[in-house]
Amino acid sequence: MTHLMLLAVGLVLSAGSLGDALAPKLSNHFQAQFTIDSTFTTDGKTYEVSASGDAGPYGQAYLSYVFTDKQELGDRGEFTGFAWTQNGEDIITATLQGVYVKDGKLFKLHTLDATSNGKFTYAVGTLNFVTKTLVFEAADLAIK
Repeated sequence: MTHLMLLAVGLVLSAGSLGDALAPKLSNHFQAQFTIDSTFTTDGKTYEVSASGDAGPYGQAYLSYVFTDKQELGDRGEFTGFAWTQNGEDIITATLQGVYVKDGKLFKLHTLDATSNGKFTYAVGTLNFVTKTLVFEAADLAIK
């Protein structure tokens, strides 16, 4: 093998290792399904959405989001929010933050949330304003 071929093989192996190192370590996968309860805007730029529904192991959940487009990208932006859940006597709160992209009639969301039980939750969701639904595939994120 030439030095150039060895270098190329080394770069491919390094990229694979880097990809493995950057891949999130997820556990306790669950689905969360919500109904949009209300949405409004006062300026046509910032949108607020509230939703409620089942958050898997967290039980009944209530979410509030603020969607913005601070970079003025048009079809994508960021959001923040707050949630609280109740499962029996246990109440857990969470701060929500992520990004969204409009994809046709749907909005795709990626969120990384910090919860009051000390866990981080990573989720990918689909927001549909026509059907008033918000569905996430979620999991605990292991960070050491």
